[in-house]
Amino acid sequence: MIQVNAMGDTCPIPVVKTKNAIKTLKGAGVVETLVDNEIAVQNLTKMAKQKGYLVKSEKLGEQQYKVTMTIGEAAEEAEKAPAEEAEICLPDGRRNTVIVIASSKMGEGNDELGTVLMKGFLYAIGQQDTLPKTILFYNGGATLTCEGSPALEDLKSLEAQGVEILTCGTCLNYYGLSDKLKVGEVTNMYVIAEKMTQASHIVKP
Repeated sequence: MIQVNAMGDTCPIPVVKTKNAIKTLKGAGVVETLVDNEIAVQNLTKMAKQKGYLVKSEKLGEQQYKVTMTIGEAAEEAEKAPAEEAEICLPDGRRNTVIVIASSKMGEGNDELGTVLMKGFLYAIGQQDTLPKTILFYNGGATLTCEGSPALEDLKSLEAQGVEILTCGTCLNYYGLSDKLKVGEVTNMYVIAEKMTQASHIVKP
């Protein structure tokens, strides 16, 4: 049995940690994940059911839950199949998908929450079977690729996996960040327009 401690972790980290633990199992086994909120329980349960795992959850105490997944031989084979298919399709997906980020925050409402959501989104992108070809940063999004950004490590990881990271040079100059870029390369509006018009899929969080 493998126990995963995801207490205090925000979405999607509990799911990612659990998936990584499942990958270390050989043939069959049990993974227990500890979380501190019901939303994480729901996300883990949904993932388990999608994969065909046996799953149960229980409340251990105030803000403490345990989700137990039992993985068998058949479930493991089902887990492998999508990964193999994704690997075969990887070149096309990477060539055509472009993510555009125009703000350092995700969604509207609370700015602090928006910052947390954006970091979570970029982390989650790096955990996908099929990665985007390019991520474009402009306007407020340009701050995410610069010194002090909470998402720098996630972006460096994406770049190391072959994702093209491009930040608008005009935006860097406007915000006084021209010498603060820490990941990827500087680009211009012509290239941004070209990447977007040639993309078969554009994702804008």
